[in-house]
Amino acid sequence: MKILILKFLHVVLLLILHGQSTAAEKKTQHHSKKTYIIHMDKSIMPASFSNHLHWYDSSLKSVSDSAEMLYTYQHVAHGFAAILTAQEADLLAKQPGILSVIPEIRYELHTTRTPQFLGLGTTNAHFPASDKQSDVIIGILDTGVWPEHKSFDDTGLGPVPASWKGQCEAGKNFTASKCNRKLVGARFFSNGYEAAFGPIDEASESKSPRDDDGHGTHTATTAGGSAVAGASLFGFASGTARGMAPQARVAAYKVCWQGGCFSSDIAAGIDKAIEDGVNILSMSIGGGLTNYYRDIIAIGAFSAMSRGILVSTSAGNAGPAPGSLSNAAPWITTVGAGTLDRNFPAYVTLGDGYRYNGVSLYSGKPLPDSPVPLVYAGNASSESGENHCQMGSLSRSKVARKIVICDRGGSPRAEKGLAVKYAGGIGMILANNAEFGEELLADSHLIPALSLGQKSSDAVKKYVFSNPTPTVKISFGGTQLGVEPSPVVAAFSSRGPNLLAPKILKPDLIAPGVNILAGWTGAVGPTGLDMDARRVDFNIISGTSMSCPHISGLAAILKGAHPEWSPAAIRSSLMTTAYRAYKNGQTIQDVATGQAASPFDYGAGHVDPVAALNPGLVYDATVDDYLGFLCALNYSSTQIKLVTRREFTCDSSKHHRVEDFNYPSFAVPLETASGIGGGSKAPTSVQYKRTLTNVGTPGTYKVSVSSQSLSMKIVVEPQTLNFERLYEKQSFTVTFTSASMPSGTTSFAHLEWSDGSHIVGSPIAFSWT
Repeated sequence: MKILILKFLHVVLLLILHGQSTAAEKKTQHHSKKTYIIHMDKSIMPASFSNHLHWYDSSLKSVSDSAEMLYTYQHVAHGFAAILTAQEADLLAKQPGILSVIPEIRYELHTTRTPQFLGLGTTNAHFPASDKQSDVIIGILDTGVWPEHKSFDDTGLGPVPASWKGQCEAGKNFTASKCNRKLVGARFFSNGYEAAFGPIDEASESKSPRDDDGHGTHTATTAGGSAVAGASLFGFASGTARGMAPQARVAAYKVCWQGGCFSSDIAAGIDKAIEDGVNILSMSIGGGLTNYYRDIIAIGAFSAMSRGILVSTSAGNAGPAPGSLSNAAPWITTVGAGTLDRNFPAYVTLGDGYRYNGVSLYSGKPLPDSPVPLVYAGNASSESGENHCQMGSLSRSKVARKIVICDRGGSPRAEKGLAVKYAGGIGMILANNAEFGEELLADSHLIPALSLGQKSSDAVKKYVFSNPTPTVKISFGGTQLGVEPSPVVAAFSSRGPNLLAPKILKPDLIAPGVNILAGWTGAVGPTGLDMDARRVDFNIISGTSMSCPHISGLAAILKGAHPEWSPAAIRSSLMTTAYRAYKNGQTIQDVATGQAASPFDYGAGHVDPVAALNPGLVYDATVDDYLGFLCALNYSSTQIKLVTRREFTCDSSKHHRVEDFNYPSFAVPLETASGIGGGSKAPTSVQYKRTLTNVGTPGTYKVSVSSQSLSMKIVVEPQTLNFERLYEKQSFTVTFTSASMPSGTTSFAHLEWSDGSHIVGSPIAFSWT
């Protein structure tokens, strides 16, 4: 099983929502022991111990002489990971100094055109000198790296920054000499994975930083790959490929394996990345929402943020369901996915003359330019009602020498084509249902095949069902540029509202994440299937895994230009300069509905890196601000210590409010009317407070507010902010007053501060529950 985002768009959602056991979970259930992460209270270590490692070891030995310690953590947590029985874990949790014993969690892995699409162009005229960018190191936690890839060419780069402490770890198929001045570090972490699966099968994957999957190389080259001329996938998307920050350095931390990404390995990877000295941490990894003090990504990201490291994560691929996002901590930059203005068209022409447009990356021998018999998988299956073209499910007598319509879902998209081929079919139409709507993801199929949206799929099926001898022709259109409208929010992109902290709007923003070309591994073909013997330098895949490293690379550019900016300031600059409408004034669309998207879908909007370099004002936040946020959530001192590793008690004399946390966006949950059907109720009024920091020239900013709802009254005080010096801070309040609305109602508004040259924008999302 290869961990490709193309495979998990459907499968991961089922795993999360329905709790079906994975291979890793099933194997773990057969063992009496499993991995736990143990958080210790550093402040009460007995004086008899000379250091924390001795204390950790003694605590572990107090419950088991044979218990195996997998990792000790220095930065992410005060504690360690160990293999224990459930009884040993319970005993350990009762020992002095133990804050928590948390079971291992398995997480999942959630470009030639994007620089131009984002306004970066072919030059860096808008951006700071490359030597500043080259001081920035992007850490990628993923499936590893293919170090021989051309995108890691270090030509023209100066010496590695003296602050860098990382290493190039040797292992299977990977030597310490594989790193250079571009790929400055590579490490791997497998203890948690092997505790669940047993020893790594090195015949199928390398116990080293080497990327046998492709996902890690794709994300690393998207964030910081060097420019490579003549890049393409079988001629598709041809041009010069480059990462968002081509002069930045890259360090790879392999924490994901064929069976997933385990929390003990993720924690160890974050821990080492902090110690090594990364400036940006990119993690296209996620799971379901859980309290921050139990979420190792949130805990690790807090440690990174407190050391000035911006953490960028994917929002998840569980859209378009509302409330489906992961990685919702406010100290994390959470990224959703949008499309580019590029497409890979393919066409279906039915025997009745009607033609429908789809997408495909098929590059092999074309079909004859004459009609071919067409059959629906549901009518050609050896299993009653099987219409997804599962391997071995098709009847050869009904499929041979025909094109087969296969419904999407149930198995990897490209694998369905192989099922058709093995049954004697010669082509495939991949049909979307209501679950996938009009979302079109291009695949490098192994037989002539294309994907259709739901409306076209329904029309093609209707033709098949009503015609005794249906026929079809399939043709392919190469690469198409200038597609409008673009961007649109990807249907798979996970959405708000933020169920964990409803007063914090997530995702933060969107970036390109559909049909993205970037570097690939030499170990597997572009589909990731074992049967795919093709090898490519670049691949085109989709997911919020692809949008996350776009933001990571852009954050590296901002860090190079403004090294003194905090992670919160960088995130704010990306958010407040994002755009939410096309040039014609229409709101960015949602491909899932074909209608206008909302801040629950795109957050602050689509990233605009050129504008982000000079935002004028930022919503900054310090560690103390985040501590106040946790107090506002009524976290106990123990829970705060688990998240932050700090001895901190909330001041009971202060009234901590999430409404006053200095975030660049506004989420305003309101109460519905009481009574059946929503009876009358007095208007609700809530007040939010924010503080802006001047990072530009002195000037006077005036506020403006636009709202969808005439019944919502929004008052900003003061309406003018005058900044006389750099880094001066000015505060304002926003009061929202509205009559009650039925439960489930949403409405949106937008707040902007402008001095005539800068626009500092913030989305506002209202929801009644």
